[in-house]
Amino acid sequence: MSRPELPIELAWGLLAAMSLLWIWLGRFWGRRARELDGFMVAGRNVGMALGAATAVATWITSNTTMLAPQLTLEFGVWGMLAYSTASLGLVAFAPLAARIRRLMPHGHTAAEFIHRRYGRACWVVFMAISLLYALAWLVSMGMAGGLLLETLSGIPYVQGMTLILGVCAVYTLVGGLYAVIGTDFIQSLVVLVGIVVVVVAVTQQVPIAEVHESVAAKRPALLQVFFPAALIAVFNNLLFGMGEVFHSNVWWSRALAMRPGVGGRAFALAGAIWLPVPIIAGFLGLAAVALGLPISRPDMVGPQVASAVLGSVGAVLVFLVVFASIASSIDSLLAATSDLVTKELVHRFWRRDADDAQLRKIAARSVVGAALLAWLLCLPKLGTLASVLFLAGPLVASTIWPIIAGLYWPRATASTALVAMIAGSSVGLWVYFGVGWFAASLASAVVSALVTAFGLSRSRRHAPFDFSTLASAEQHAT
Repeated sequence: MSRPELPIELAWGLLAAMSLLWIWLGRFWGRRARELDGFMVAGRNVGMALGAATAVATWITSNTTMLAPQLTLEFGVWGMLAYSTASLGLVAFAPLAARIRRLMPHGHTAAEFIHRRYGRACWVVFMAISLLYALAWLVSMGMAGGLLLETLSGIPYVQGMTLILGVCAVYTLVGGLYAVIGTDFIQSLVVLVGIVVVVVAVTQQVPIAEVHESVAAKRPALLQVFFPAALIAVFNNLLFGMGEVFHSNVWWSRALAMRPGVGGRAFALAGAIWLPVPIIAGFLGLAAVALGLPISRPDMVGPQVASAVLGSVGAVLVFLVVFASIASSIDSLLAATSDLVTKELVHRFWRRDADDAQLRKIAARSVVGAALLAWLLCLPKLGTLASVLFLAGPLVASTIWPIIAGLYWPRATASTALVAMIAGSSVGLWVYFGVGWFAASLASAVVSALVTAFGLSRSRRHAPFDFSTLASAEQHAT
């Protein structure tokens, strides 16, 4: 590992300052989260500016700022472009968000829709996928926080990871989705400005032309137009990103929190803003080749380049960017996972008679439980960020077509959705372990699409689903 560029005293000072800022902002924005709807869906009154900002901030995760340079280092220009296709997940979700808000004006979770639309069996599979994905995302970002501090300043991995998870849990616990969306607005500004400043500073010392010449000489494969694995990764990442957004309660809770008519426009704008971010961040992976840096971990190439070129200033900028991006996603996941646990597990099976005040307390405790479980899973450093996150890829990709069919086709059946998710996930996991992560989500989505298309072609004899039943405020507990 390279020598840390950020003095440990300065690192602890920055960590303390940003932690206090996020907690204060969380308390300020979350002061209206006393009721259950305020805690879970921010009173269903989020406007355009906050709606777009929270989508951008949540999607600019540590995986964007740290994994984009890694994919560029491993797959070249196509790796950079492959990650940017995740923006299409937000854009494609825009019409779904508008329809979700219209069909479920009193809804709280994605799993609630699956249960009402497809029944118990599909709900069980969907919940398993959702919770596994949420944990994978949480673990990947908890790891990123600990690795960032360890690489840049020498702060021990466990201490840094613990503090970041703890801070996010505190302000999410206090303010729920109000606090999450409010802090996301500030965090999105920090991330966008910080990334641009770092990359511009790097190009001032290592011009783009020089980077191109160096990469062409040292690793020409990174510039090849026909790089088979990278080309597959483009479509894989596109479908992985769609699966992440379409199924995750992180995004459904935002769709349900926005005012009527806002969700579609907010998600479309967020996708357009997010599109260039992985390309800008991914450039650091090519710069590492030009600089000839010894890379200790591929998922830390971005921070190492910034530190090598800009010294302590670069380390500070990277620290601010990644800390903000980590916080903006961890808080969203903690809130969304808490919603699933509270409404779909505790309320559905254990405390069916609980009122909103009691559920509000359960939701707060669920935030703490999710953070604690993520902390335990982060302790062993389960591989690289890519390996942790992309394991969930084939699972979430299998849900794309059942969700689309369930929202738009009244004759889509539960049996078709169930087989599509199970078959897609199974084939995708087989490809993940047998071929590689870069093809797993693609295989899963293709199989799920074929099953869904076949099921829809034979569904004319089934009675159409009455979408008006989704508007009920009552959650079905059967």
